[in-house]
Amino acid sequence: MKRNISRVILSCSLAIAGLSLQAQQPNQVFKGAGSPVRPKVSMSWNRYNDHAGITDICKKIAAAYPDLCKLESIGKSFQGRDLWCLTISDYKKGGDVTRKPAMYIDGNIHSNEVQGSEFALYTAWYLTESFGDTKYIQDLLADKTFYIVPTINPDARDNFFHEANNANSPRSGLIPVDNDRDGAVDEDGYDDLDKDGNIVMMRRKNPNGRWKQDTKDPRKMVQVGPEEKGDYEILGVEGIDNDGDGLVNEDGYTFEYDPNRDWGWGWQPNYIQGGAYKYPFSLPENRAVMEFVMKHPNIAAAQSYHNSGGMILRGPGGQEDVGTYNANDVRIYDVLGKKGEELLPGYRYLVVYKDLYSAYGGELDWFYGGRGVYTFSNELWTPYLMFNKGGDDDDDSQEDPSYKFDRNLLFRDGFVQWHEYDHPQYGKIEIGGFKKNFGRMHPGFLMESDAHRNMSFSIFHCYQTPKLSIDSITEKDLGDGLKEITAVIANERIIPTHASQDLKFKIERPDYISLTGAKVIAGMVVENRDLGITIEQKTNPATIEVANIPGQSTVTVRWIVQANGKYTISVDSRKGGLVSKTK
Repeated sequence: MKRNISRVILSCSLAIAGLSLQAQQPNQVFKGAGSPVRPKVSMSWNRYNDHAGITDICKKIAAAYPDLCKLESIGKSFQGRDLWCLTISDYKKGGDVTRKPAMYIDGNIHSNEVQGSEFALYTAWYLTESFGDTKYIQDLLADKTFYIVPTINPDARDNFFHEANNANSPRSGLIPVDNDRDGAVDEDGYDDLDKDGNIVMMRRKNPNGRWKQDTKDPRKMVQVGPEEKGDYEILGVEGIDNDGDGLVNEDGYTFEYDPNRDWGWGWQPNYIQGGAYKYPFSLPENRAVMEFVMKHPNIAAAQSYHNSGGMILRGPGGQEDVGTYNANDVRIYDVLGKKGEELLPGYRYLVVYKDLYSAYGGELDWFYGGRGVYTFSNELWTPYLMFNKGGDDDDDSQEDPSYKFDRNLLFRDGFVQWHEYDHPQYGKIEIGGFKKNFGRMHPGFLMESDAHRNMSFSIFHCYQTPKLSIDSITEKDLGDGLKEITAVIANERIIPTHASQDLKFKIERPDYISLTGAKVIAGMVVENRDLGITIEQKTNPATIEVANIPGQSTVTVRWIVQANGKYTISVDSRKGGLVSKTK
C-alpha cells in the first residue's frame, strides 16, 4: 500500500515538474514584422484552392473570428456554386458595419486568372489574423468595412484546375455556347493526349519545317531565318479533330464569352465587342454582384483582381468614355495609382483604353460610371518578379527569362518535357510546353509576397475612403431666445463622399447634416464664412442636404434655432458613414 502511494506521489511530482519545465521553455517561433505569428486559421499561401478549398477557408475564417467576419452567399453560379462574400469589420466598434465606408474586392472573373481568389482571401485572412496585435488594423476596421468575394467564376475555376487546360483556358464561364456556329456545342474541345492535365503544344520533325530548337535552351522552339531550313513544324495546341471537319480544337481554342464584357456601362453587342454575351448582366454571377453592390451604397472603393502583366488599371475602357472620368476624380485615381506603383515593384499604373486596348462593358467602368466608386483592376503577376528586373535592364545572356526562371528557380517543374506520341491524324509527333500553372500564375514561392503587397494597396485605397468628423461647433446669441449654430464638417481623407460621376448623375442621395434637440427656425449652407454668404434651405431646415463633402476639405452649415438645453448634430452620408456630436 505504502509502495503504491509512493508511486502516485512520484508520478504527480514528475507531472508537475514537466508542466513547470514546459511553461519555462522559450517560444519556439518569433514574429516576423508585419505577419501574423500564431494564426487561428493556419494557411500556406504558396498554392491554389478550388471552390471547395475556398469554401473551407471562408468558413474557417468566419468561425475563428465571429466578431470580425460574417460569411454569406450573395448568389449562385450557373452550375449552382455559392458566390461567397466575407464581410470584414469590427462588429463591436464603430456601429452598423453596413453604414461604414466600405471597399469591395473580388477576383477570378476570368476563370484562368485564378490567383485573384488567393489574393482576396489573403486580405480577409490578414485583416482578421492581424487585428489582435496591430493597432492600424484595429483602427481601420473600426472605421471601415471590407466586402470580399474571392471568386465570381467558380464553375470555370474548378474546370481550370480539374480538367485539362492550358494557361489561357477556359477564360469564360461554363454556359454552353455554339461558338463556331455549326449547330453543336463543345463537340471539338481540347484533348489531353497524354492525360497529364495540361494542354501544351504539338510539333513534328520536318526537314523543311520553319522551326528549330533554341541553342540556349532546346526546349524552346524558334523560327528559322528566311534562308535557313528548320527541323520542325508546329502543329498547334494539343488535340485532335474530334468532329472530322478538318479543324482541331475549334471549340476549345475559340473564345466563348467574356464575363468582363457583360457589365451595364458602355456595353456593346458581340459584333462590336467580342466576348459580349446576350445583354448587360445576362450572366448570373455578374448579376449577383450587381445586386449586392446596389444593396450596399456604402461601397466607396473597389478592387478586382485579374492576371497577368503587372498592371494597376483604371478606366475608361473605351476612348469614347474619356469625358466620364472627370479631372477631379482622375487626380484622386492618380494619387492612388501612383501609390500602387510604389507598393508593387514591377507594376505600372495604366489606363485601359490608352495603354492596353479598348474594352466595353467592363466591371471597373460599371463600378465607377454606374455607381461612382473609385475602382482598379490589377493584372497580377509580372515577369519582373522572376529576377527583380524589367525587360529594359541589362541582360547579357539574351536568354528567354521564362525558360531561365523555370530551369534555375523551379527546377524544370513548370514545363512538360517534349515526348513522343502517336497521333491518329498527324502520325508520330512530340508533345511539350509550359504547364497551365506557369506563365500567368504566380509560382508558389512568390505568391505570399505579391499577395501582401497587393493587399497593402487595397488597404491604402480603403483607408482613403471618406472619414468624416464634426470639426467644430460655434454658437452666437442673437437675442430673443434665438441662437446661431455653425458646424464645420471635415473629411480627413482624399476620397470625397460623392465622386464627380456620382454628382453628375445624382447616383446617390446628398449627405444629410441634421440638428436635433432644438427648434430649428432656419437652416443653410455657408458658402463663405468670412463674407457671410449662405444659401438657405427653405424646406426641412433641420436636415441640411449637402451635395458633397470633398476629400481633405470641409463644409460649413448653419442653423437659427430656439434652444436652451443640449442638442445633437449628426452627419449621415451613404459613402461617408455616420458621425454625431452633442453639445
